[in-house]
Amino acid sequence: MTDRDETFDKVARLIAPFNKKGVTVADDTTFAGDLEWDSLTVMDFVAGIEDEFDILITMNMQAEIETVGQLVDAVEELRAG
Repeated sequence: MTDRDETFDKVARLIAPFNKKGVTVADDTTFAGDLEWDSLTVMDFVAGIEDEFDILITMNMQAEIETVGQLVDAVEELRAG
């Protein structure tokens, strides 16, 4: 299992409590469209991601991240950074 796979698994685990529709989480799953998250849900989820990985995701980064795969890649970059 690669580091990215491990990061994806952790992100998917953190998505689970917010996944009210039971959407299958994949790289191309969108937060707004597929998961139908509102801004408050996004903020709660981002706080969990930041705590889990000990990183800071800026508002500008959040605005650019639309899919689970993009988030996983961003987490990997921030952790390497």
